[in-house]
Order: sequence, then C-alpha cells, then structure tokens
Amino acid sequence: MFLRLRLPLLLTLLAGLIPIIAFFFKDDATFIKKPNSWLEQDMVIVSGFALLLGVVNVVQSNVRKIERREKGWLFAAVLLFGMFFMGIFGAAGAMRLGGLPGIGNYPNGTPTPFAWGSVYMFTPLQSTMFALLAFYIASAAFRAFRVRNLEATILLVAAVFVMLGRIPVGEGAFGSVTEWMMQVPNGAAQRGIIIGAALGAASLSLRVILGIERSYLGLEKSE
Repeated sequence: MFLRLRLPLLLTLLAGLIPIIAFFFKDDATFIKKPNSWLEQDMVIVSGFALLLGVVNVVQSNVRKIERREKGWLFAAVLLFGMFFMGIFGAAGAMRLGGLPGIGNYPNGTPTPFAWGSVYMFTPLQSTMFALLAFYIASAAFRAFRVRNLEATILLVAAVFVMLGRIPVGEGAFGSVTEWMMQVPNGAAQRGIIIGAALGAASLSLRVILGIERSYLGLEKSE
C-alpha cells in the first residue's frame, strides 16, 4: 500500500511544494534552489519518457486498427509513415548521421529528407487543415450571430465593427473603433477568463499537492 499510494502522494507533495517555496527565496538560498534546479532537470527527463510513451501508444493503437482493417485504417497507415519518416530523418539529421548536415539543407541548397518532408508534406497538410477550418468557423459564426436576444445582438454588432476595421475598405473609418473594442471590452473579458483559469489551475494544483485529487494514480477509487 505504501509503494502504491503513499509514496506517489509524498513525491507529489515534495515536487509541488519545493518550486513554490523556492519562488520566495533569492538565488543564494542554495538549500532550496538546488533541489528546485534538480526538479526542473528531472522534469525534462520525465517529459522525454512521456513523449516516448505517447509514441508507443500511437503506434500500438494505429497498428491494431490496421490489422483489424477498421474504418480509417488507411489514414492510420499514413500517420505511421509520416511519424516514422520525420522521426528517423529528424533524429539522424540532429545527430549528423548518414552525412546529413543537420535538419536543414545540404551545402548545395538541396533540402535534406527531414526538410523536404517539412516543406512538401507537413506545410501543405497544415495549410489544408486551416483552410478547412475556415468553413467550420464560418458555420459557427453564422449560428452564433443569429439575432435572438440582446446578447446575440451585441455580439453581432461588435463582430461587424471588428471585421470592418480589419479590411482595407473600412480600416480608415472603423480602425480606431476596432482597436478600442479589442483593447478595452475584449481585453477586459480576456483578463477575466485568464484570472478564472489561473484560479482553477491553482485550485486543482493544491488538490493534487495535498493528495485530495488522486485520479492520476490510476486507482479505481481514492483510498
């Protein structure tokens, strides 16, 4: 029970309290700054293992889908091909293996396999994805801007002024109004959202540090 429950809770408590305490001390307070530095280095190591675990999970789930010929298995095959293509040539280029000059171009200007995949595979796919998102955004905007009540009317009017101030035709007439709306009402709303999110994150962090929230342990129920 100690190794399964108590030890993870104790490590979480220490890993959460040390950075908080170190924040209130100067750099010469080595008794707390050194452990905090060790934790920051360990976090990089843990992130690396988490990335590896994520890759293994992606490979297992997609290979299973390909073997069972489930719906979308061709997309899973393309995903695995792209992941291994970019991963292998990216790692080889970073370590200068096989005569690769890093992950950029050869001395004659020819792109390395990693650069070729980034320019001719990843960039077009990214552009296509954002181009498709434009239609979803337009559909969502149409539903959101339908005048049904006072709030929807205010949203519609504000959106019209912002759009007019962002295009060359209305930039001169509505540019100042648009900037005021973006900095004052929109800025105030953004700050409120950020403050609320920060309070929520702080609350959840305290629950994890104090051992109240234990879902990350993978146990069926808290003990």
